[in-house]
Amino acid sequence: MEKTDFKKELKDLYNSSAKEVVIVDVPQMNFLMIDGAGNPNTSQEFKDAIETLYAVSYTIKFMLKKENSVDYVVMPLEGLWWADDMASFGLEGMDKDRWKWTLMIMQPEYVTKDIFGKALEEVKKKKNLPFLSKIRLENLHEGLSAQILYVGHYDAEHTTIEKIHAFIKEKGYKFSGKHHEIYLSDPRKTAPEKLKTIIRQPIK
Repeated sequence: MEKTDFKKELKDLYNSSAKEVVIVDVPQMNFLMIDGAGNPNTSQEFKDAIETLYAVSYTIKFMLKKENSVDYVVMPLEGLWWADDMASFGLEGMDKDRWKWTLMIMQPEYVTKDIFGKALEEVKKKKNLPFLSKIRLENLHEGLSAQILYVGHYDAEHTTIEKIHAFIKEKGYKFSGKHHEIYLSDPRKTAPEKLKTIIRQPIK
């Protein structure tokens, strides 16, 4: 059984250069999503949301492999971020306790509401995860977006965020959606200075 790696299938979206900001056109995709708020470095809610997303994502993967004979690599964690004061969002020194987020993992287009529901029931039988009642399967269509690869510790992203914002203004675009991050590295196994994150900003 051949295993599909959607990061390679969608390489323009999941493999950016760290040298320059590029413009991509992001199609509509399926995501498992959980909403929350608070500092990602200290919030238990943040950790619980990640655990729940991966538990359901892997259950869906193994369910499809067994019942539909399809196999694929589970996609990386992604996050949409915002705050009530977007003028200072992402800048150095901003109060992260005020951040709001949607954590998510992309799902293949053949993952239906029915499959999601079955996987959810399966996870509930095995684990008592606090966010199982809040997880959802939803479409997201970002369309035209600017993005760049950032390498380094999450807390030092602000200079790269400023760079992508400056690019958007210089090219005459306007912001059209939430700040988006794609976490290509596992922070449990990767040194902070080597963490790879794609930073994306939808534009119009």
